[in-house]
Amino acid sequence: VHNVIVCTLCSCYPWPVLGLPPTWYKSPPYRSRMVREPRTVLEEFDLTLPDEVAVNVWDSSSDVRYMVLPQRPQGTEGWTEEQLAGIVTRDCMIGVARPRISAESGAR
Repeated sequence: VHNVIVCTLCSCYPWPVLGLPPTWYKSPPYRSRMVREPRTVLEEFDLTLPDEVAVNVWDSSSDVRYMVLPQRPQGTEGWTEEQLAGIVTRDCMIGVARPRISAESGAR
């Protein structure tokens, strides 16, 4: 399962935690298309998911905010919390990206 966040009504965003929202997050095309065609929109963010992975779209509201807890990437077993935090981006917590391991982030 892959989770992604959108706010179709008012572009609600957990800014106290994630900072200012990206411009695209508030745009009507993102907000409407993510609900209708999430896989296509995710591919536009360079995130192609296997067909067997279900995509759940969570619609935030003024009362409820969501964040995605990204799936731990393979090869990060034994990493510290600090190392894992270093690969989780704002886009990961919205669901339009997955954590990526670089040479620097993988160094212990």
